[in-house]
Amino acid sequence: MSEETSDEKTIDYWRVRIDELDLELVKLFNERTQCAIEIGHIKKRLGLEIYSPSREAQVIANVTAANQGPLDAEAIRRLFERVIDEARRIERIEASKDEEKEEQ
Repeated sequence: MSEETSDEKTIDYWRVRIDELDLELVKLFNERTQCAIEIGHIKKRLGLEIYSPSREAQVIANVTAANQGPLDAEAIRRLFERVIDEARRIERIEASKDEEKEEQ
């Protein structure tokens, strides 16, 4: 029975730690997205496309090179592809808002 109690505390500890990290990830994802929004505004002023395959490839290369596991490179690539997709989606939404403001 004492072994089960110890395991439960261990599980509880790790679950609390995961919850803390999840909150930090939310903060960082939102901070990253705000940066992408700002870049989107600059791209619009410069007449550049939102989609930049070479930059996205550079981001994926940077994060996979920095990865030390336990996630493998493919997992990091998939995660960041999703993060980039969401940032691009938000950039487009913000660009649409800017266009609506300009039309008014």
